[in-house]
Amino acid sequence: MGQTQQKECKEEFDVKALQDMYRKFVVECPSGVLFLHEFKRFFGVDPTGEASDYAESMFRAFDKNGDNTIDFLEFVAALNLVFRGDMEHKLRWSFKVYDKDGNGFVDRSELRSIIDSIYRIKKCSKSDLSDTQLSVDAAVDRILAAVDTDKDGCVSMDEFIKGAQADPWVLKMLSLDMNPAGWVLENRRKSAYF
Repeated sequence: MGQTQQKECKEEFDVKALQDMYRKFVVECPSGVLFLHEFKRFFGVDPTGEASDYAESMFRAFDKNGDNTIDFLEFVAALNLVFRGDMEHKLRWSFKVYDKDGNGFVDRSELRSIIDSIYRIKKCSKSDLSDTQLSVDAAVDRILAAVDTDKDGCVSMDEFIKGAQADPWVLKMLSLDMNPAGWVLENRRKSAYF
């Protein structure tokens, strides 16, 4: 009986939290959708600052239907994945963040762009990111060497997932971007949205 009661309480909390999020979403976005500039404002991102590229990549990954807006269902689905998804789902989401042009592959320039953004956002020194003190370009080279199995210069989603799961260093590097939950939690403190 205790487990049933606990489960019901958890479900009620989730429904209540969802209703509260919806009310706040509607207040912030009376049109029912969130545009990129609102998304950046929501997270306190300077449109020209170091987090801008990263925020744009996250926005594109959240925008499932590609209409350049995030509706409430996309917003909730993305947050659910970010906070509750398993490793493979987070890697799939992460791949979409890296794949800036949406062509189904991550090339060197896309990988470099995101790794560079992550380095700047985290304000990491090289030693904070790995024991080998790699520059952005060296990190990109090492990631590509580990995940680009067919050596065509482009990483497919399958290569991305398998490579990250097979190499702890690569997983650690990708987890800077793969775990947007920390970024969301850190930046939502700047906003009264949640």
